[in-house]
Amino acid sequence: MENIRGVARGAAEVPLSVLELATVGEGSTPAEALRGATELARRAEEWGYHRIWVAEHHGMPGVASSSPAVIIAHLAASTSTIRVGSGGVMLPNHAPLVVAEQFGTLHALHPGRIDLGLGRAPGTDMVTAQALRRSANVDPDEFPQEVAALTAFLDGTNARVQAIPRGDDRPPIWLLGSSGFSARLAGLLGLPFAFAHHFSAANTEPALELYRESFRPSEVLAEPYAMIGVSALAAASEEEALRQAMPGALAFLRMRLGRPSRFPTPEEAAAYPYSAAETEFVYGRLADVVYGDPEQVRTGLEELRKRTGADELMLTTMVHGTETRIRSYELIARAYEMTP
Repeated sequence: MENIRGVARGAAEVPLSVLELATVGEGSTPAEALRGATELARRAEEWGYHRIWVAEHHGMPGVASSSPAVIIAHLAASTSTIRVGSGGVMLPNHAPLVVAEQFGTLHALHPGRIDLGLGRAPGTDMVTAQALRRSANVDPDEFPQEVAALTAFLDGTNARVQAIPRGDDRPPIWLLGSSGFSARLAGLLGLPFAFAHHFSAANTEPALELYRESFRPSEVLAEPYAMIGVSALAAASEEEALRQAMPGALAFLRMRLGRPSRFPTPEEAAAYPYSAAETEFVYGRLADVVYGDPEQVRTGLEELRKRTGADELMLTTMVHGTETRIRSYELIARAYEMTP
């Protein structure tokens, strides 16, 4: 089993990692977004980020990460040292055997570099979720049984069915969550836990506390290991960072209103006719984003790390344009004096 605990590089007290969604900006294409994700993976490896994960989303015009296993294969083949994984595979959408075969294959191709993060949400609207799933009666409360079935396939302990290929060990399994359900389950199973602070900030500290209270040592971990996903954006100035952050808030607003679209430009976000309620929503969303010049972002991330006790920070940067996103990660790496 791979060692879960990463090594901090440079001045970072804990490892910094990347969450990628392959966002499709207005005026761009999914192909360009995926090429941008590949370039980000290469650069993140050069700068010393510990891992890059790909999220699973469906039915969203502004997000091209609908097939994490396919993208992971490409990113891992395009890099050599950075860990690559799913943040996460939405397990209710897939047969556990299929996931075991996919990640067994990835692990065979790139031993020691693949992470398998699992979530219990659909990653889409319910109509699309029904089209994805094997049965109309999928119950998200069966997630623990699905995790157990997947683990048995990866470990080779299912007496009737073997997942092929399967090596002498398996990729590390992480549980992902935005509430207490997966936090408690991860603790009881002795697995590492990743919390979605970037869209459920109010639940971060209660969920991490529940995870740590529930934790039972396992063959994987002797003590809890918690990572949090954080929206972070660094630019030359706080004003420019806010300008670049506004499209992400507008994209989230449109999704909540049932009108998902390609990722808007800063100009489009600035010109949008926000109602009073929409303005409140947008600035509430921005309150959970760590943005500013590089030193402001580093200070904000360190305050969050100390407050939550997180063992690792996974940064997601929702902006229009690959160059802007890559530049933000570079500025943060420099602020932390990271080394590859």
